[in-house]
Amino acid sequence: MTPANLADTVLSAARAVFETRGLDVALLPATATVERPRNPEHGDYASNLALQLGKKAGVVPRELAAALAEELGRRDGIKSVEIAGPGFLNIRLDAAAAGALARDIVLAGEAYGRTDRLAGEHVNLEFVSANPTGPVHIGGVRWAAVGDALSRLLRTAGAQVGTEYYFNDAGSQIDRFARSLLAAAKGEPAPEDGYGGAYIAEIAADVVKAEPGVLSQDDAAAQETFRRIGVELMFAEIKKSLTEFGVRFDTYFNEKDLHEGGKLQEALDRLREQGHVFELDGATWLRTTDFGDDKDRVLRKSDGDWTYFAADCAYYLDKRKRGFDRVVIMLGADHHGYIGRMKAMAACFGDDPSKNLEILIGQLVNLVRDGEPLRMSKRAGTVVTLEDFVEALGVDAARYALARYSSDSPIDIDIELWTKAGNDNPVYYVQYVAARTANVARNAADLGLTRGDADAFKPELLSHEKVNALLKSLNEYPDVIVRSAELREPHHVARYLEKVAGDYHRFYADPECRITPMGDEEINDRHVALLWLNDATRTVIANGLALLGVSAPERM
Repeated sequence: MTPANLADTVLSAARAVFETRGLDVALLPATATVERPRNPEHGDYASNLALQLGKKAGVVPRELAAALAEELGRRDGIKSVEIAGPGFLNIRLDAAAAGALARDIVLAGEAYGRTDRLAGEHVNLEFVSANPTGPVHIGGVRWAAVGDALSRLLRTAGAQVGTEYYFNDAGSQIDRFARSLLAAAKGEPAPEDGYGGAYIAEIAADVVKAEPGVLSQDDAAAQETFRRIGVELMFAEIKKSLTEFGVRFDTYFNEKDLHEGGKLQEALDRLREQGHVFELDGATWLRTTDFGDDKDRVLRKSDGDWTYFAADCAYYLDKRKRGFDRVVIMLGADHHGYIGRMKAMAACFGDDPSKNLEILIGQLVNLVRDGEPLRMSKRAGTVVTLEDFVEALGVDAARYALARYSSDSPIDIDIELWTKAGNDNPVYYVQYVAARTANVARNAADLGLTRGDADAFKPELLSHEKVNALLKSLNEYPDVIVRSAELREPHHVARYLEKVAGDYHRFYADPECRITPMGDEEINDRHVALLWLNDATRTVIANGLALLGVSAPERM
C-alpha cells in the first residue's frame, strides 16, 4: 500500500465517520496527510487528521481519533491503529498490504513515483545561460546538473515545464570577445579587458578558416566578422558540451531578439501603463523602490541605449506572454543583489512576485585533487570548465556529485573520492545496487526462478525485519519526488537513493533474505516474493537515478 493509497483510505474512513455522526462532510480536506513517524516503533504511518478536524467539527480530537481508528480497523490492509497524545493516529499495515508494494512498483515501472501534485502549473525554468564568450565553467556546470534534474522532477510531479537558455549575444562582453578573437588571429596580445585562453586562439583560427579574407578587412569590418562567426562557433561548442553532459533545452532564447523585435519598447510601454515609469535627467527609470528594491532602476539611458535591466524586464514579460505562470531563474553566487530588483520588477508588471517569479542562487564549486583546488583549465586558462569536470569524473559521477548537495551550499568535489570504486563513493554505492539487482535477476533466471504471474504473487511472505525496512524505504519514493520538486531541491533524491541502497545492501547480506535457492533447495513462493522485491528495488533506483540524469548500469 502506497502513501497515496493509505491517504485515500484515511480520508474515506473520515468521510464514513462524519456521515455516521451527522457531521459536515464539507469540512473534510481534499487529501489526508500520512507521514512516517520518527520512531518506527510508533507504527508504519501517522496521521493528524483528527487533530486537524476535531475543533472544526465540534468534536474532541481524541474522541474523533477513536472513531477513525475503529473505522480504519475495518479496512483492508490495516493491521492496527493506535491513538497517541491528543489525537494522533499511529497506523500499522498488515504484511500483505505492505508486501503488495513490491508488485505495484514492478508493474508501474517507470511510472512509479509520478504524481499530479503540480498539475496545472506552467513553469519556465532558465538555467546555465552562460555568456557565449568562453566554455561553460564549473559554476555553470552545477546549474546544468541541478537545473536539468529539477526539470525532470517538476515534470514527474505533474508540472508542465519549459527549459530555457538565455543566449546573451548582445552587449559589451560580446564586443570584448570579438576584439579578443581579432587580436588572436593577428598574433597580438589579448586586449586589456579581453578574454584569454587557448580556446580564443582555436575559435579565431576557425573563423579565419570559415572566412579566409577576414584579416584583409579593416578592423571594424573584421571585428564584426569575428563577432558574427565567433559567437556562432562558441555557442555551438557550448551546446555540444551540454548535450554530451545530458542536458538539452527546449528553448534557446537570443537576447538580440529583444532588441530587434520591439520587445524592449513593449515592456517599457506595459510598465508605463502600470504607472511605475518616470523620467529623470534625460533617462527613463522604473520606480522599483515602491516594491522594496534598494534603489530605482534605469531602463533607458540619456543617450538612448537600453540597459541590461530593460532586457531583463522584456525577457520576463516575454516568458509570461508565452503562457508560463511561474518563472524560475537559476543564478550564480554573485547574483544575490539581483533578487530584489527582479522581484520588484515583477510587481511593477502587476504580478505577484511570491507566485510568478522564483530566483534560485547557487553557491561555488571547487574541484579538488589531493586536498588542493584545481583552478586552471587546459583550454580556458583561468577556470575549470565543463569538459575538465567530465574528463576528471565522468558524466554520471559529475552529475550525481553536483546534484547531491543543496545548491545554496558551497561544495568541494574530491576527484579521488568520486572516481573510486568503493562504498564511500556515493554514486558507486547507488549504482552498485542497480547492477546487483540486475545480476540477481539474471542468476535467478538461470536457475529457473522468475516472478511469474502477478496474481500468484504472495505479498504476505515478505515479512522480515530487513524486508520491512526496504519496503518502507521504497514506499517513500513518491513523497520524496513531491517534496524535492516543491522545494526545488534535487539533492533529496540523491540522499534518498543512498538510503534505499543501504537498506538493500543490508537485506541482500542477510542469509534469511536470500533470493535464489541454494544447492538442491526447491524454488518456493517466498523466493518468488523476494525476487519481486529485488526487482522493485531496481525500479526505484533506476527511476531515481534517471531524475538526476545518471545511468542505472546492469553490470559493474
